[in-house]
Amino acid sequence: MKIVIIGSGAMGSLYGGYLSQSNEVYLIDNDPEKVDIINKNGIKIKEKDGDKLFYPQALIDSSTIGTADLIILFVKALFSRSALESNKSLIGKDTYVLTLQNGSGHEEILKEFVSEDRIIIGTTQHNASIIEKGYINHGGSGKTNIGMLTKETNQLMPIKETFEACGFATDISSNIQKIIWDKLFTNVSASVLTGVLQVKLGYLIDNEHGLFLVKQLVREAVQVANGDGMGFDEYEVLEKVKEVLINAHEGYTSIYADIRDKRKTEVDTISGFVVRASKRNGVPAPTHEFIVELVHALEEKN
Repeated sequence: MKIVIIGSGAMGSLYGGYLSQSNEVYLIDNDPEKVDIINKNGIKIKEKDGDKLFYPQALIDSSTIGTADLIILFVKALFSRSALESNKSLIGKDTYVLTLQNGSGHEEILKEFVSEDRIIIGTTQHNASIIEKGYINHGGSGKTNIGMLTKETNQLMPIKETFEACGFATDISSNIQKIIWDKLFTNVSASVLTGVLQVKLGYLIDNEHGLFLVKQLVREAVQVANGDGMGFDEYEVLEKVKEVLINAHEGYTSIYADIRDKRKTEVDTISGFVVRASKRNGVPAPTHEFIVELVHALEEKN
Protein backbone atom coordinates (compact mmCIF):
# COMPACT_ATOMS: atom_id res chain seq x y z
CA MET A 1 0.00 0.00 0.00
CA LYS A 2 1.23 3.50 -0.84
CA ILE A 3 0.84 5.48 2.37
CA VAL A 4 1.65 9.16 2.82
CA ILE A 5 1.79 10.61 6.33
CA ILE A 6 1.44 14.37 6.55
CA GLY A 7 3.27 15.51 9.66
CA SER A 8 6.34 13.70 10.96
CA GLY A 9 6.09 14.62 14.62
CA ALA A 10 6.21 11.93 17.28
CA MET A 11 3.03 10.11 16.23
CA GLY A 12 3.57 10.54 12.50
CA SER A 13 7.06 9.12 12.88
CA LEU A 14 5.80 6.22 15.00
CA TYR A 15 3.22 5.16 12.43
CA GLY A 16 5.46 5.99 9.48
CA GLY A 17 8.28 3.93 10.90
CA TYR A 18 6.32 0.77 11.63
CA LEU A 19 4.14 0.96 8.50
CA SER A 20 7.28 1.23 6.33
CA GLN A 21 8.11 -2.39 7.19
CA SER A 22 5.84 -3.67 4.42
CA ASN A 23 4.47 -0.60 2.61
CA GLU A 24 5.67 2.26 0.41
CA VAL A 25 5.65 5.03 3.00
CA TYR A 26 6.40 8.73 2.65
CA LEU A 27 6.59 11.27 5.46
CA ILE A 28 5.78 14.88 4.54
CA ASP A 29 7.21 17.62 6.72
CA ASN A 30 8.15 21.29 6.27
CA ASP A 31 11.33 21.04 8.36
CA PRO A 32 14.29 20.54 5.96
CA GLU A 33 16.65 19.48 8.74
CA LYS A 34 14.27 16.77 9.98
CA VAL A 35 13.64 15.52 6.43
CA ASP A 36 17.39 15.29 5.82
CA ILE A 37 18.00 13.43 9.10
CA ILE A 38 15.27 10.87 8.38
CA ASN A 39 16.53 10.25 4.84
CA LYS A 40 20.13 9.84 6.02
CA ASN A 41 19.65 7.98 9.30
CA GLY A 42 16.09 6.63 9.26
CA ILE A 43 13.62 6.92 12.13
CA LYS A 44 14.81 5.50 15.44
CA ILE A 45 12.09 4.45 17.87
CA LYS A 46 12.91 3.84 21.53
CA GLU A 47 11.02 0.81 22.84
CA LYS A 48 11.18 -0.87 26.24
CA ASP A 49 13.30 -3.65 24.73
CA GLY A 50 15.68 -1.32 22.89
CA ASP A 51 15.81 0.94 19.85
CA LYS A 52 14.29 0.01 16.48
CA LEU A 53 15.25 1.58 13.16
CA PHE A 54 13.03 2.15 10.11
CA TYR A 55 13.58 3.76 6.72
CA PRO A 56 10.51 5.53 5.27
CA GLN A 57 11.24 8.29 2.75
CA ALA A 58 10.85 11.88 3.97
CA LEU A 59 9.91 14.78 1.70
CA ILE A 60 9.08 18.47 1.86
CA ASP A 61 7.42 18.54 -1.57
CA SER A 62 4.96 15.73 -2.33
CA SER A 63 4.21 16.80 -5.90
CA THR A 64 6.58 14.25 -7.44
CA ILE A 65 5.21 11.03 -5.91
CA GLY A 66 1.75 10.82 -7.47
CA THR A 67 -1.48 9.87 -5.72
CA ALA A 68 -1.62 7.84 -2.52
CA ASP A 69 -3.76 4.88 -1.54
CA LEU A 70 -3.97 6.25 1.98
CA ILE A 71 -3.13 9.64 3.46
CA ILE A 72 -2.78 9.78 7.25
CA LEU A 73 -3.11 13.24 8.73
CA PHE A 74 -1.00 13.85 11.83
CA VAL A 75 -0.55 17.63 11.76
CA LYS A 76 -2.14 19.72 14.47
CA ALA A 77 -5.79 20.50 13.77
CA LEU A 78 -4.81 24.17 13.40
CA PHE A 79 -2.93 23.29 10.21
CA SER A 80 -5.17 20.62 8.64
CA ARG A 81 -6.57 22.78 5.86
CA SER A 82 -3.24 24.27 4.81
CA ALA A 83 -1.54 20.85 4.97
CA LEU A 84 -4.12 19.26 2.67
CA GLU A 85 -4.13 22.25 0.34
CA SER A 86 -0.35 22.02 -0.02
CA ASN A 87 -0.53 18.30 -0.76
CA LYS A 88 -3.60 18.12 -3.03
CA SER A 89 -1.58 16.29 -5.67
CA LEU A 90 -1.62 13.21 -3.40
CA ILE A 91 -5.41 12.92 -3.59
CA GLY A 92 -6.85 10.78 -6.39
CA LYS A 93 -10.34 9.41 -6.91
CA ASP A 94 -9.46 6.24 -4.93
CA THR A 95 -7.49 7.90 -2.12
CA TYR A 96 -8.64 7.51 1.46
CA VAL A 97 -7.82 10.20 4.01
CA LEU A 98 -7.49 9.06 7.62
CA THR A 99 -7.28 11.47 10.52
CA LEU A 100 -5.62 10.18 13.69
CA GLN A 101 -5.37 13.68 15.12
CA ASN A 102 -6.30 14.68 18.64
CA GLY A 103 -9.76 16.07 19.26
CA SER A 104 -12.81 15.98 17.03
CA GLY A 105 -14.56 17.75 14.18
CA HIS A 106 -11.76 17.14 11.67
CA GLU A 107 -14.17 15.69 9.10
CA GLU A 108 -15.54 19.14 8.30
CA ILE A 109 -12.19 20.18 6.82
CA LEU A 110 -11.59 16.79 5.18
CA LYS A 111 -14.90 17.14 3.30
CA GLU A 112 -13.40 20.11 1.45
CA PHE A 113 -10.90 17.75 -0.21
CA VAL A 114 -12.53 14.30 -0.49
CA SER A 115 -16.05 12.89 -0.48
CA GLU A 116 -17.56 11.43 2.69
CA ASP A 117 -17.04 7.86 1.49
CA ARG A 118 -13.25 8.46 1.34
CA ILE A 119 -12.96 9.91 4.86
CA ILE A 120 -11.80 7.69 7.72
CA ILE A 121 -11.98 8.91 11.31
CA GLY A 122 -9.60 7.23 13.70
CA THR A 123 -8.30 7.26 17.23
CA THR A 124 -5.16 5.76 18.67
CA GLN A 125 -4.15 4.80 22.18
CA HIS A 126 -0.46 4.87 21.29
CA ASN A 127 1.66 7.54 22.92
CA ALA A 128 4.93 8.93 21.61
CA SER A 129 7.23 11.88 22.24
CA ILE A 130 10.22 13.36 20.44
CA ILE A 131 13.66 12.77 21.94
CA GLU A 132 15.38 14.59 19.08
CA LYS A 133 14.79 14.92 15.35
CA GLY A 134 14.55 11.45 13.89
CA TYR A 135 14.44 9.77 17.32
CA ILE A 136 11.21 9.22 19.26
CA ASN A 137 10.13 7.48 22.44
CA HIS A 138 7.20 5.05 22.18
CA GLY A 139 5.71 5.68 25.60
CA GLY A 140 2.65 3.44 25.44
CA SER A 141 0.68 1.12 23.16
CA GLY A 142 -2.97 0.26 22.63
CA LYS A 143 -5.65 -0.01 19.98
CA THR A 144 -6.06 1.96 16.78
CA ASN A 145 -9.77 2.43 16.03
CA ILE A 146 -11.04 3.40 12.59
CA GLY A 147 -14.50 4.08 11.21
CA MET A 148 -16.32 5.77 8.35
CA LEU A 149 -18.72 8.68 8.21
CA THR A 150 -20.85 6.44 6.03
CA LYS A 151 -22.33 3.20 7.43
CA GLU A 152 -20.41 0.92 5.07
CA THR A 153 -17.11 -0.26 6.63
CA ASN A 154 -16.08 -3.27 4.51
CA GLN A 155 -13.57 -1.16 2.58
CA LEU A 156 -11.60 -0.67 5.80
CA MET A 157 -10.50 -4.31 5.99
CA PRO A 158 -7.35 -3.85 3.82
CA ILE A 159 -6.27 -0.93 6.03
CA LYS A 160 -6.90 -2.94 9.19
CA GLU A 161 -4.88 -5.84 7.78
CA THR A 162 -2.05 -3.53 6.73
CA PHE A 163 -1.88 -1.90 10.15
CA GLU A 164 -1.98 -5.18 12.03
CA ALA A 165 0.74 -6.68 9.82
CA CYS A 166 2.97 -3.82 10.98
CA GLY A 167 2.18 -4.17 14.69
CA PHE A 168 -0.80 -1.85 15.18
CA ALA A 169 -3.76 -3.72 16.68
CA THR A 170 -6.74 -2.20 14.86
CA ASP A 171 -10.51 -2.30 15.34
CA ILE A 172 -13.16 -1.20 12.85
CA SER A 173 -16.06 0.65 14.48
CA SER A 174 -19.57 1.13 13.11
CA ASN A 175 -20.24 3.94 15.63
CA ILE A 176 -17.69 6.62 14.82
CA GLN A 177 -19.02 9.21 17.26
CA LYS A 178 -18.67 6.76 20.12
CA ILE A 179 -15.02 5.99 19.32
CA ILE A 180 -14.31 9.72 19.11
CA TRP A 181 -15.75 10.19 22.59
CA ASP A 182 -13.93 7.09 23.84
CA LYS A 183 -10.55 8.54 22.81
CA LEU A 184 -11.45 11.99 24.09
CA PHE A 185 -11.93 10.78 27.66
CA THR A 186 -8.18 10.28 28.07
CA ASN A 187 -7.29 13.47 26.21
CA VAL A 188 -9.74 15.72 28.10
CA SER A 189 -8.72 14.36 31.49
CA ALA A 190 -5.20 12.97 31.72
CA SER A 191 -3.58 14.59 28.67
CA VAL A 192 -4.72 18.13 29.36
CA LEU A 193 -3.62 17.81 33.00
CA THR A 194 -0.11 16.73 31.97
CA GLY A 195 0.07 20.00 30.05
CA VAL A 196 -1.23 22.22 32.83
CA LEU A 197 0.85 20.50 35.53
CA GLN A 198 3.86 19.79 33.25
CA VAL A 199 4.16 16.16 34.34
CA LYS A 200 4.40 12.69 32.81
CA LEU A 201 1.22 10.65 32.48
CA GLY A 202 2.25 8.38 35.35
CA TYR A 203 2.22 11.26 37.83
CA LEU A 204 -1.57 11.36 37.58
CA ILE A 205 -1.96 7.78 38.76
CA ASP A 206 0.73 8.10 41.45
CA ASN A 207 -0.48 11.38 42.98
CA GLU A 208 -3.80 11.43 44.85
CA HIS A 209 -4.55 15.05 43.91
CA GLY A 210 -3.75 14.41 40.27
CA LEU A 211 -5.99 11.34 40.24
CA PHE A 212 -8.81 13.33 41.88
CA LEU A 213 -8.65 15.84 39.01
CA VAL A 214 -8.64 13.03 36.42
CA LYS A 215 -11.75 11.50 38.02
CA GLN A 216 -13.60 14.83 38.07
CA LEU A 217 -12.86 15.53 34.40
CA VAL A 218 -13.82 11.98 33.39
CA ARG A 219 -17.07 12.19 35.37
CA GLU A 220 -18.15 15.40 33.68
CA ALA A 221 -17.12 14.24 30.21
CA VAL A 222 -19.06 10.97 30.56
CA GLN A 223 -22.15 12.88 31.68
CA VAL A 224 -21.91 15.20 28.65
CA ALA A 225 -21.34 12.25 26.28
CA ASN A 226 -24.34 10.46 27.70
CA GLY A 227 -26.34 13.64 27.16
CA ASP A 228 -25.67 12.90 23.48
CA GLY A 229 -27.01 9.37 23.95
CA MET A 230 -23.63 7.57 23.96
CA GLY A 231 -24.40 5.26 26.90
CA PHE A 232 -20.96 5.14 28.56
CA ASP A 233 -20.37 3.64 32.00
CA GLU A 234 -18.38 6.07 34.16
CA TYR A 235 -16.54 3.34 36.10
CA GLU A 236 -15.49 1.54 32.90
CA VAL A 237 -14.27 4.77 31.30
CA LEU A 238 -12.24 5.71 34.37
CA GLU A 239 -10.65 2.25 34.49
CA LYS A 240 -9.61 2.60 30.83
CA VAL A 241 -8.05 5.99 31.51
CA LYS A 242 -6.20 4.61 34.54
CA GLU A 243 -4.95 1.72 32.41
CA VAL A 244 -3.47 4.22 29.93
CA LEU A 245 -1.76 6.06 32.81
CA ILE A 246 -0.21 2.80 34.02
CA ASN A 247 0.83 1.50 30.59
CA ALA A 248 2.20 4.87 29.43
CA HIS A 249 3.59 5.78 32.86
CA GLU A 250 6.72 7.48 31.48
CA GLY A 251 4.93 9.03 28.51
CA TYR A 252 4.57 12.70 27.66
CA THR A 253 1.71 14.22 25.64
CA SER A 254 1.57 16.72 22.80
CA ILE A 255 -0.16 19.33 24.96
CA TYR A 256 2.60 18.90 27.56
CA ALA A 257 5.18 19.67 24.86
CA ASP A 258 3.16 22.58 23.44
CA ILE A 259 2.89 24.37 26.78
CA ARG A 260 6.52 23.57 27.65
CA ASP A 261 7.70 24.96 24.32
CA LYS A 262 5.34 27.96 24.42
CA ARG A 263 3.27 26.91 21.42
CA LYS A 264 -0.45 27.23 20.79
CA THR A 265 -2.26 24.04 21.84
CA GLU A 266 -5.19 22.07 20.38
CA VAL A 267 -7.30 22.51 23.52
CA ASP A 268 -10.23 23.91 21.52
CA THR A 269 -10.62 20.67 19.54
CA ILE A 270 -10.15 18.52 22.66
CA SER A 271 -11.54 19.92 25.93
CA GLY A 272 -13.34 22.57 23.87
CA PHE A 273 -15.33 19.78 22.21
CA VAL A 274 -16.75 18.77 25.62
CA VAL A 275 -17.65 22.40 26.35
CA ARG A 276 -19.42 22.80 22.99
CA ALA A 277 -21.32 19.53 23.48
CA SER A 278 -22.26 20.66 26.99
CA LYS A 279 -23.74 23.92 25.68
CA ARG A 280 -25.59 22.03 22.95
CA ASN A 281 -27.19 19.33 25.13
CA GLY A 282 -27.47 21.26 28.39
CA VAL A 283 -25.34 18.93 30.57
CA PRO A 284 -23.02 21.13 32.68
CA ALA A 285 -19.23 20.86 32.31
CA PRO A 286 -17.79 23.64 34.51
CA THR A 287 -14.44 21.90 35.15
CA HIS A 288 -13.82 21.56 31.42
CA GLU A 289 -14.71 25.22 30.87
CA PHE A 290 -12.20 26.09 33.58
CA ILE A 291 -9.51 23.90 31.96
CA VAL A 292 -10.01 25.49 28.51
CA GLU A 293 -9.67 28.98 29.96
CA LEU A 294 -6.66 27.93 32.05
CA VAL A 295 -4.84 26.53 29.01
CA HIS A 296 -5.57 29.69 27.00
CA ALA A 297 -4.26 31.78 29.90
CA LEU A 298 -1.04 29.74 29.85
CA GLU A 299 -0.75 30.18 26.07
CA GLU A 300 -1.08 33.95 26.38
CA LYS A 301 1.31 34.05 29.33
CA ASN A 302 3.90 32.30 27.14
